[in-house]
Amino acid sequence: MKNTSLFIAVLFFSSSMASANPTFKSLTTENEFLGTWTLDVEGGGVGWLNVHDNQGFLDAELLWIGGSVLPVSDVYLADENTLVVTRTNEVNMFKDGAANERKHIRTYTLRIKKSGDRLQGTMTGPSWEGPGETSDTFTGKRMPPMPEKPDMSQIKYGKPITLFNGKDLTGWKLIDPEHKNGFKVVDGQLTNNPVQPEQGEHLHYGNLRTEKEFMDFNLKLEVNVPEGSNSGIYLRGLYEIQVVDSYGKELDPHNMGALYSRITPSVTAEKPAGEWQTLDITLYDRHLTVVFNGKKIIDNQPMAGPTGGAISSDVMAPGPIYLQGDHGTVAYRNIVLTPVL
Repeated sequence: MKNTSLFIAVLFFSSSMASANPTFKSLTTENEFLGTWTLDVEGGGVGWLNVHDNQGFLDAELLWIGGSVLPVSDVYLADENTLVVTRTNEVNMFKDGAANERKHIRTYTLRIKKSGDRLQGTMTGPSWEGPGETSDTFTGKRMPPMPEKPDMSQIKYGKPITLFNGKDLTGWKLIDPEHKNGFKVVDGQLTNNPVQPEQGEHLHYGNLRTEKEFMDFNLKLEVNVPEGSNSGIYLRGLYEIQVVDSYGKELDPHNMGALYSRITPSVTAEKPAGEWQTLDITLYDRHLTVVFNGKKIIDNQPMAGPTGGAISSDVMAPGPIYLQGDHGTVAYRNIVLTPVL
């Protein structure tokens, strides 16, 4: 009798779990949202969405303007033409250490329509700052297929271009001229020091970009990062090579020399904060190689899509080199770009 009851209980539990966790049949043929998409947010900002089949279930990763590429909280088809994606983050509603500390889970919802290889959608959720609700509209397009890993030995280069003359900001400009410029030349170094006032409103420091745009290239430079500081070097305005004081830390996709949140360095190569360090970066056919302080830490790896802070979503177009100016103090020198022919 006990065995019969146990069998019935197990059967009921299994049936309940099966109905609670439906599989998505023939995802590759029935769901036209499957694939990788770049997103352009109205008013500025770039996103990225990867929708895929994960062991029979619909899954996705999302980049929304800034920060990292992260798994979504949920993704489902409301109907054959509407994809719903939710992303959550935990926030502390009170100051640290408060006796009545309380955490909330904030949910941001994307409702997406598809027409051919184009997307159109809205993102709604709690206001990023203060009360109210935020709502953004965006468009999207399917990313072109990733090319095969290129043969690096076959690259032919043109004439090297010195991007920084060591004297002034000739050849550079702020991405947003309304922002404050923290960049200046000191002792032949391109320095950024985004100092905030002790009182008054927060100052918005700008990111500095080259006036010229480039396709594939090798970029060599030296960088000096003070203790605890943070910056970034963007390739074609799309892909951030992380610049941060990560000396002594374990391997992570947010460490110095990483493709931010996307590619983790294979080995550690950092020097202590305050020392000059070298980066030798090759972007070729949407693949990345990084030699950091003489060690190859990324070896001809595919770049799946834009990183947070990208100013363009077009992975097939040329773009500028840009240096992050809104984070921390940093200095650069000997910046030389050699274009691929």
